[in-house]
Amino acid sequence: MSQAITPEQLSQRIIDAGLVDSREMQSLFAEFGIREVTLPDLTSLLLRRELLTNFQLDRLFKGEKGGYFYGENKVLYLVGNGTFARVYRAVNTKTGKIVAVKALRKRFRDDKEMTEQFIREGKIGMQVRHPSIVPIYDSDHLPSPHLVMEFIEGSNLREFVRVRKRLDPVEAMKIIVDVLAGLAFAAEKGHSHRDLKMSNVLITTRGQAKLVDFGLAAGSTGDSQTSQRTVDYVGLERASGIRTSDPRSDLFFVGVILYNMLAGVSPIGEARDRTSRLAAARYQNIKPITVHDPNLPTRLVAFVSRALELNPERRHASAQEMHDDAKRLLAKLEEGDIAALNTPEPAPAIAASSADGRIPSDQEGNNRTILVVESKIEMQDVLRDRLRKHGYKVLIFSDPKRPLQRYQDAEKKLCDCALFCTSELGDAALAAFNEWGATDQTRDVPAILMVDNRQTEIVKAAQLSDHRVLLSLPFKMRELRVALMKLLRPGYQPVMK
Repeated sequence: MSQAITPEQLSQRIIDAGLVDSREMQSLFAEFGIREVTLPDLTSLLLRRELLTNFQLDRLFKGEKGGYFYGENKVLYLVGNGTFARVYRAVNTKTGKIVAVKALRKRFRDDKEMTEQFIREGKIGMQVRHPSIVPIYDSDHLPSPHLVMEFIEGSNLREFVRVRKRLDPVEAMKIIVDVLAGLAFAAEKGHSHRDLKMSNVLITTRGQAKLVDFGLAAGSTGDSQTSQRTVDYVGLERASGIRTSDPRSDLFFVGVILYNMLAGVSPIGEARDRTSRLAAARYQNIKPITVHDPNLPTRLVAFVSRALELNPERRHASAQEMHDDAKRLLAKLEEGDIAALNTPEPAPAIAASSADGRIPSDQEGNNRTILVVESKIEMQDVLRDRLRKHGYKVLIFSDPKRPLQRYQDAEKKLCDCALFCTSELGDAALAAFNEWGATDQTRDVPAILMVDNRQTEIVKAAQLSDHRVLLSLPFKMRELRVALMKLLRPGYQPVMK
């Protein structure tokens, strides 16, 4: 007890806080009869009758006058204490339903940016209702900014792994499938997570994984605040040299979580200070997971390795694509077919390769036709010459509207992949790229939008999918070749000079 008070003073504080009404308090005192009521007697009875919790009593003894209610929700216990907010177990006084209340800490309530970010989390949470995302029921400013959400009986993944040390592959992949299902659904609504980590994955008592904290989520709303990132995301994107708010950054951190579950340690370490967390070496020098467990199935190792590729072009193109691969891998793990799991995924038929796995450079394109939309003559020449050198046929248009017109008049498919270059054509190339993906004749034909990361509005407006991707300008020819191989020959990992 923080200070000596009388039973009568405690009683008055309870009534003033609205936790128990005066009539019920009088009834409690009457139970003691004529004998003097001591403070331990009163607190014991209040706790035994479940009229108060120890958390509430501690605040009452400290003289705290508020913080017992958030709207219709009565706070029972503190269950989480983060940097920016506290999370309480609460009960709705009208329905009796147990909920979680996430309240912004006092020191941030006058910070406009933090308050807006907190409110944005509530709005996003109310939009993305999915079994793998913790639903937010309500948000309010009174008595202070707070969110009301589902209360998850269980623990977060960090605590779960701390107790278990390591998870077996089947259990780990079940969690990853849940995580990716939530990310894929959020992506459909225009959101990525931007703060994916072990503590933001909750594990229910039934073993289901649910995502929380979309407060830093990147969206397609045009709001400048949606580009906020945690320090780890900043470090990754600096190390890989990509634009901010790339949704594939979430996929890297899915890989971090999976690695941690299987190995018992994080692949990027547990750096505390900002400078260490931003260091490029954290992301560039990741040890193969086989260092920690050499007995993991080959296909599982390949899945982890792909997720942790520094170059995002080598990761899965989307959360949905990664989710689908994860489900297939989980099915194999559950079947227990060790021979299949230790055999690399078969690649589709390709041109004959040399003994060391390389496709001869002049056969790499296998006579596939690449349609190029570019108005600059010098760039047309570069792309034509370089692509032909690697076995591709090249069809070039200066007017971005012409390719779709040609497709509508053609009796057969004109190309295997289309490149739209924005350096000179800008919004016109973007419009053609998006229309390409919306037109019946071309929506299934892979396409690449080549864009300078400084063209932020174009990047935001690009309509992407697993076979419609971005490539940053200026580009290296090898990067374009890798992107084409991934789109035209899924599953094949080219070995290039």
